[in-house]
Amino acid sequence: MPERLDIRSSEDVVRVRQRVRGLAIEAGFGLVDQTKFVTAASEIARNTLDYGGGGWVEMELVALPPRNGVRLCFIDEGPGIADLAAALRDGYTTGKGMGLGLGGARRLSSEFEIQTAPGQGTRITMTRWK
Repeated sequence: MPERLDIRSSEDVVRVRQRVRGLAIEAGFGLVDQTKFVTAASEIARNTLDYGGGGWVEMELVALPPRNGVRLCFIDEGPGIADLAAALRDGYTTGKGMGLGLGGARRLSSEFEIQTAPGQGTRITMTRWK
């Protein structure tokens, strides 16, 4: 059963980072892979808070022998992403950031899926395999 953490504040984003690092260690990731996935998780947690108005993440260790991994599912009930193709393009931002969040997180994950629609919220599922 996945573990759930709410994302309602900047402190929650820090907690997500810490827990993802712990799960990555449990899955046997080396330091570089831990850092990559924690960075991806941090970007999506921050987007969940800033653009989705808060939400939650469901986290779990996954195994597909002989591989181990970590799966994260970020969910918000915010406005959704109006133009997903643009949002995934490097340099695109609706805020003050560098516009590397979604595309960067996708590159740092082994598997990455977004379900979103205007007014329907967003669900981002990402997995990193060892």
